[in-house]
Amino acid sequence: MEFDFLTPLETDLIIDIKRLSSQHLANKVVFHTEHDFPDMSQVRMAILGVLENRGDENRAGADVDLTDFRKKMYSLFPGNWSHGIADLGDIVPGNSKEDTYFAVQKVVSKLIKSNVIPIVIGGTQDITYALYRSYDVLEQMVNLVSIDAKFDFGKQSDAVSSESYLSKIILDEPNNLFNFSNIGYQTYYNSQEEIDLIEKLYFDAYRLGEVCNSLAIAEPVFRDADLVSLDINAVKSSDSGKKIDFQPNGFNGKEICALSRYAGISDKVSCFGIFNQTATEEEAVLLSQMVWYFIEGVHYRSNEYPFGSKENYTKYTVPFEEEDIVFFKSDKTDRWWIEIPFFSSASNKLKKNTLLPCSHEDYLAACNQEIPERWWKAQRKNIL
Repeated sequence: MEFDFLTPLETDLIIDIKRLSSQHLANKVVFHTEHDFPDMSQVRMAILGVLENRGDENRAGADVDLTDFRKKMYSLFPGNWSHGIADLGDIVPGNSKEDTYFAVQKVVSKLIKSNVIPIVIGGTQDITYALYRSYDVLEQMVNLVSIDAKFDFGKQSDAVSSESYLSKIILDEPNNLFNFSNIGYQTYYNSQEEIDLIEKLYFDAYRLGEVCNSLAIAEPVFRDADLVSLDINAVKSSDSGKKIDFQPNGFNGKEICALSRYAGISDKVSCFGIFNQTATEEEAVLLSQMVWYFIEGVHYRSNEYPFGSKENYTKYTVPFEEEDIVFFKSDKTDRWWIEIPFFSSASNKLKKNTLLPCSHEDYLAACNQEIPERWWKAQRKNIL
């Protein structure tokens, strides 16, 4: 029933795609057509278009067309991939934005519960709110990562939009948000009050220059994410080909594809969305490559702890004056985790000891008696 909200791909587009050779990605994907719907039991990832753009009043009424994206995407060659991929077509705008959110929530919830990773191509970024609400049925805390030049708080009185959806996520019940992380914010696009609020809520934020200087600092952030929302405006226009909302600064094409791959490699990421695209042919080229790299990442997931056992991990205990801090290092991938202890309190959100992804640099800092910032913030959120 949830899939009734989906509109199949147009016949002419399917004909064009099917003309590609058997080596192209088009022939590794099953499509939602007028007569057929993919067998979801054979699918690991599902591409889904959401043609809603009323979250930006400057674009409301303009069409969201993913035809060029699909043509560019399926003309790429796949890697050595084994997971099934489906293109489920599009969710068209409802009578109101809320109708569209409802449809997105129903479809994405169904996919996540079926262990299928939705790759959602929007529309405006307020669709992220619907993706977040899709986790309500799982009754779990959600970690949201946004690749964005802005925090998108907005004013409390504002209607939900592409620039205020985060406020709605934070304030609305049920409040399932455990952590929010921003990657690539540009200070001049964010007020000092917003930057202070990020600190007050113990959220994580990484400036554009900081990430560009060392992309590896973003990898542990993605490793702890459930939902990743990417604003195409985080890419500089000279690389994205975006002519509307010109962006002189931002990630370049190589960097945004690397971040997309980090999101895919994360064992925990169960939904990936790219928003605020303007359907130009130039932009479709980069968009298709970003999705390609995410899919590539999913195929190289290592299924590490906490999904497996601790047998293949080396434990490191760093003594501090008040308490010890425990690290784990994977013998398989050399990736690091830091243990967040359980606190017995009524407000405790974690309910048990948990592992927070970290970097080797965090371990070295702890050895020098410097408490890792992400560990401290997670502790504070756990106690409060």
